[in-house]
Amino acid sequence: MTSVPVRTGLFDELPEPRLLGSRCGACGRAHFPRAGICPYCSCGGSEEVELSASGRLWAWTAVTAPPPGYLGEVPYGFGVVELPEGLRVITRLTEPDPGSLTEGQAMRLVIVPLHVDDEGREVLTYAFAPEGGR
Repeated sequence: MTSVPVRTGLFDELPEPRLLGSRCGACGRAHFPRAGICPYCSCGGSEEVELSASGRLWAWTAVTAPPPGYLGEVPYGFGVVELPEGLRVITRLTEPDPGSLTEGQAMRLVIVPLHVDDEGREVLTYAFAPEGGR
């Protein structure tokens, strides 16, 4: 089956999954997704960077009812993972049970199937999984 990203430019799959972000040349802060203008200080000229593939769980919950237009499976985990760059990423989590997660838990970036589109292609997205877990 052919696969496509949910949106081009969010992540790179090879050789190891990485989120694609930017770092501001003026204030030095990283941001995601990539953008030419810094969302923190509004300066232009941000440099494209690959962000860390691991982080720490900062907040989490479970989504048990599909949002309007959502074609993937439920339940799924949803949360915020803080990367070593100091950036907090809003993300899907591979663990749907909030009781199985803990604050500060080590997480790693994975690429997961989201749904199959009308053309029969597997749509892929990024998510974070507990280190050594699902």
